Amino acid sequence: MKFQKWLLLAVALVALGGFTQRSYAQSSDLSYTEGPVVTVSYIRTEPGRFDDYMAYLAGNYKHLMDEQKKAGIILDYGIYSAEQRNEHDPDLMLTVTYANMAALDNLDDKTRAILAKVWGSRQASNAASIDRGKMRTEVGGQLLRKLILK
Repeated sequence: MKFQKWLLLAVALVALGGFTQRSYAQSSDLSYTEGPVVTVSYIRTEPGRFDDYMAYLAGNYKHLMDEQKKAGIILDYGIYSAEQRNEHDPDLMLTVTYANMAALDNLDDKTRAILAKVWGSRQASNAASIDRGKMRTEVGGQLLRKLILK
């Protein structure tokens, strides 16, 4: 009986090893590797509030992003203007680049101390969020992953 258990275990390990090697071989045959992950937020500023919103971004938002970059939580961030095709389109796109998908795991825990440093308190952060909401509307977003060709 003991011999049968050992034999079954040995067969399972060989099968698992073969599966792992086959999966590895298939993934190494790909013409690309997975790279950084970028979040994109599509923003439409309220009429007459573009300069106000840009001032907000140049203040606490920039401070928050720079602190996250210094802490190694993000790789980079960007602000892009976009030409609106109609009144529903965004006029700004905000991007944040992370090293990989795993960098998004427990993101709130990783950024909690930085948020407290920038805003001072949860109440101040909430008040700023309300004020920011008066200047802009988030009209969508995307999560992108860069594929790096070999």
